[in-house]
Amino acid sequence: MTMKSAYPYYLANRPIDANRDLEVVDKHTGEVATRVAQADDAVVDRAIAAAVEAAPAMARLPSHRRRDILNGCADRFEARFDELAEILIVEGGKVIKDARGEVQRLIDTFRIAAEEATRIGGEVLPMDIAERSESFIGFWKRVPIGPVSFITPFNFPYNLVAHKIAPAIAAGCPFVLKPAEKTPVGALVLGEILAEFDLPEGAFSILPVPREDAARFTEDERIKLMSFTGSDKVGWMLKSRAGKKPVVMELGGNAACLVDADADVDDAIDRLVFGGFYQSGQSCISVQRVLVHDAIYDRVRKGLIEKVGALKAGDPRDPETFVGPLISEGDAERVVEWITEAVDAGASLLVGGERDGAVVRPAVLEGVPDDCRLFSEEVFGPAMILERFDDFGRALERINRSRYGLQAGLFIRDIGKIRRAWDELEVGGVVINDVPSFRVDHMPYGGVKDSGLGREGIRFAIEDLTEIRLLAIRG
Repeated sequence: MTMKSAYPYYLANRPIDANRDLEVVDKHTGEVATRVAQADDAVVDRAIAAAVEAAPAMARLPSHRRRDILNGCADRFEARFDELAEILIVEGGKVIKDARGEVQRLIDTFRIAAEEATRIGGEVLPMDIAERSESFIGFWKRVPIGPVSFITPFNFPYNLVAHKIAPAIAAGCPFVLKPAEKTPVGALVLGEILAEFDLPEGAFSILPVPREDAARFTEDERIKLMSFTGSDKVGWMLKSRAGKKPVVMELGGNAACLVDADADVDDAIDRLVFGGFYQSGQSCISVQRVLVHDAIYDRVRKGLIEKVGALKAGDPRDPETFVGPLISEGDAERVVEWITEAVDAGASLLVGGERDGAVVRPAVLEGVPDDCRLFSEEVFGPAMILERFDDFGRALERINRSRYGLQAGLFIRDIGKIRRAWDELEVGGVVINDVPSFRVDHMPYGGVKDSGLGREGIRFAIEDLTEIRLLAIRG
């Protein structure tokens, strides 16, 4: 199954085959796989105007209609499952298992949003808390915030898009979406499916846009909320330009995982291999730093060397491949550069680190100095660093020694330590007896510090996409 030769963008629910300016490359072969229509500033302006016009009709859509549209989309995703997975393999370089897993999560995310669409309620508010308000009764409800803009990254072309557009539909908010230039096709196919349903005209626009024409997604005052997923440097820059509108940002991290002395070592090794190298390490919650108790360090080190060394890297279409190409050869070169920098600074490369085009053999290092980028920054590639600890409190401090704070994982059985970690770790989520790479699509997901603002996960995204409106009645 192959992709189409070209894809239109979507302006106010309609496909527009304006040009074929954006080339989309097969990340494994390096060949042009398809071409995509690009929008410019004038088109973005029209899309926002259409979203403003659509806002009243979107707000009036009854919850059962929003639920049925979302479930209808999920049905269409299921019907086109293999095609959607193939697109991920081509434009994202995802191995077959990861591609199919992401399509399933896309379906799950829309199903969850369909359920939540009918649960956006409010409360009766007692007003007789003071003599002066005894004669009042109060109510509040959530109403859509209005037109919103979304900017999404390359690493999950379906599910990170779904985590923005599905709650927007559930909440009744029209949206304009800018997908990543390297992986725009997934979002455009979602637009193709959305266009099959009876949404108000202007309810959605999906526009691949060059960076020089993307300012309106952030700066336009008609937009009532912007949600961005991507690098922290870009995210904080965009926030500074967003003006008065609220901003939600998921900005990644360099996730740490702790393996304590009482852990199931074999299970921990298996999960660390998965958490560090699925998606070729191109995940915001990929395991990057591993702290292992001194009593079991040698066992974990040996097991990781053996299992990581046995991982197959290369062709994403081969069912045996675990690590496919990075999104570009330049990104692969950067990962190897960071590994080399660490080794030159005194680290030991235990396994992997070789590059073949855009593919980097999964690497494990130990003794990486704190001032190396491999320790302090987000590598976003298949590289993991090991270190020993013998004091739990200092290990928690060590995990917190990062400007990021998205999620952390701990393999541990002591309930007292678990509660202490939950209290003390400066992260958005603590995962026990699994890697920080764990995510279920209904849970609150997001970080602190340089990892962002706000939370995704359908229910929590809907809270951002709605405002509370009070009704007070004197009777």
